Amino acid sequence: MNGVSYPIFHYDVMVNEFEASVISAVVEHMNGDHPEDNLLIARAFGRPEATASVMVGLDGAGGRWLVTDASGESELTVAWPGGPISERAEIRREVVVLYKSACEKLGVTPREEHAPEQTTAAPHGGGHTHGAGHPHGAGHPHGGGHAHAATTPDDDGSFAQAIREATWGDHSGSEGSTYMEDIMRGRSGIEEYTALVAQHYFVYEALEAASEKLAADPDFAAFHPAALVRLPALVEDLEFLIGADWRDKIQAVPATRAYADRITELGEEPWLPGLVAQHYTRYLGDLSGGQMIAKLVAKQHGFDRAGIAFYDFTELGPIPAFKQTYREALNQMGERLSDEERARVIAEVRAAYRFNTETFIDMDRARAATV
Repeated sequence: MNGVSYPIFHYDVMVNEFEASVISAVVEHMNGDHPEDNLLIARAFGRPEATASVMVGLDGAGGRWLVTDASGESELTVAWPGGPISERAEIRREVVVLYKSACEKLGVTPREEHAPEQTTAAPHGGGHTHGAGHPHGAGHPHGGGHAHAATTPDDDGSFAQAIREATWGDHSGSEGSTYMEDIMRGRSGIEEYTALVAQHYFVYEALEAASEKLAADPDFAAFHPAALVRLPALVEDLEFLIGADWRDKIQAVPATRAYADRITELGEEPWLPGLVAQHYTRYLGDLSGGQMIAKLVAKQHGFDRAGIAFYDFTELGPIPAFKQTYREALNQMGERLSDEERARVIAEVRAAYRFNTETFIDMDRARAATV
């Protein structure tokens, strides 16, 4: 890969490194909620012919995107317009300014929530932008074509939005765990990645068994099409990573066992909204930030499909379209719930994030015990 930097400004200062959890949260948000913005930024700041762009990282100096154009894939670095930053709250501000700068460079009208008053700029050269909605996490990079402009504000009052707003801080706390940070930065070996796949297996074994119990419920159908099922892909990955006897060689850490037990409990109750809360947190996260993990792991270990089949959602069709359908189903479910039930669902989403964080902590402990 030929990495090329395209800074707006240059700063000869020490660069602040954010925690991996913060980076992951921002990257997931940009790739899942604003894939078209990524493409605009790439086209405006060094890749005018870009057909796809996915955010892959950031630090105090700027953001990084993996961009695809006629020459292939390469990394693009763009400095923050306001200079180096050190606080998480500053990231959103700089990303918004970067987006608006890209719109100005390309002659595109910013989305309504970011547009200057009385903006009348016309789309540039037949290309225009549209804003993505707000599912959890990040999605697949927008591939090909021009980005399309939006007129819908970020806060639309929907149940999906209420969940995202209420749980924003929950999926960014690492509690001192560096497990995912090490994987994302290529500091882990194949053993650590394999252990992660194993924990996924135990969680999805419980989640898909619980989902099967509710498969006949029409209110659950939109959330769980057959192409979303992950267990066969996880088996494929574990057979590749460990061998035919993989089942005898993996074990769940305590937090993963508690995680799976909670999901099983929701299926046995059964409490459909609660299961949807767990379902939403897992699947949409893997449709989102999981795509970045797959790219990084594939590059580090030379994987094609085997080893990262879990993250391959090709049979699902266009990921943005599915996520929009999922959000609509989530909003429809929210309309049927009382305020108390909606609060319970949000609490269950938060519980899912805690299980996830505690799993990484346990995996760190298990890793330390083997050193």
